[in-house]
Amino acid sequence: MTIRVALAGPRDASYDILIGRGLLADLPALAMAACPASRYAMITDAHVAKLYGETLVARCRDAALHVELFEFPAGEWNKTRETWASLSDRMLSRQFGRDCGVIALGGGVVGDVAGFVAATYLRGVPYIQLPTTLLAMIDSSIGGKTGVDVPAGKNLLGAFHQPRLVVADLDVLGSLAPPQLAAGMAEAVKHGVIADRQYFDALEREAGALERVVRRSVEIKADVVAADEREAGRRAILNFGHTIAHAIETTAQFATLHGEAVAIGMAYEARLAEALGIAEPGTADRVVGLLERYNLPLDLPDSATEDALVAAMQLDKKAREGTLRFALPQAIGRMYADGKSWTVAAPESVVRKVLGGVNT
Repeated sequence: MTIRVALAGPRDASYDILIGRGLLADLPALAMAACPASRYAMITDAHVAKLYGETLVARCRDAALHVELFEFPAGEWNKTRETWASLSDRMLSRQFGRDCGVIALGGGVVGDVAGFVAATYLRGVPYIQLPTTLLAMIDSSIGGKTGVDVPAGKNLLGAFHQPRLVVADLDVLGSLAPPQLAAGMAEAVKHGVIADRQYFDALEREAGALERVVRRSVEIKADVVAADEREAGRRAILNFGHTIAHAIETTAQFATLHGEAVAIGMAYEARLAEALGIAEPGTADRVVGLLERYNLPLDLPDSATEDALVAAMQLDKKAREGTLRFALPQAIGRMYADGKSWTVAAPESVVRKVLGGVNT
């Protein structure tokens, strides 16, 4: 199955997302067709390198593609400027030129870091995404957001740099532990809330085959990104749950999986939407109920104090002049917009009450 991300604008940055089984076996041909280059830097983490990286490099070399493996330690805490600098310096030392390409093989951390390397290396080289987690397949590998975390917060340094191709090989999902699959389902729940009530209803009725989840979530993400490549408008709806989630990740020093943090963030932000009179009554209960179905956490970590979370949210990219802003639902399948913005300012006092579990 092929889903096209049809981007508008003076430059044609459109690309395909391939979904299927056994697709990585065709990587040499796919890479040369979508992202021709004299050499490729395959960037991955130490865990995925052993699972898939070494085999894929050998397969590419057998097909006469010059591919070299660049790995870094696994974990969100390695999504840093230091990792970006080390990878860039290693590519420079091996004399990768402007005719090279980057292959991002891994989950969201790898995709963000490798994409940022591609966006900045010699002022930009092309790359492809090979997501190996459910969350990366249905969300982070699509849309061209790249970047790294800094002490002040998550993803505060980065660039928009669209891939030439995304290859979602469903076979790799078999290697994921249940918490990783659940973390990916948090983004599927988000997609239902922000854009498709019927999809949300279907997730409530049955867990559903991963193929159907990947297909529908990719369609939703691709549609939103195609209409708003650089988050000037509607693309902000993809941030539902993420304002609080990013604050959780920052304050907990990334001890929580991203999808788990998003689940907690959606639970609290849905309650915030009701507290502000934006969401239909009962919206938060449905969101929480579906998250519970996938055994996702719903409570703030002990380390996430109100003061620390609010301080982190004030550094969020959506914040304006110290005002906390959120992308919030009006109902399942429909997000709030006031005609000017897809985010809403929330008084800090109300945010604190919701975080504290106070009935507003």
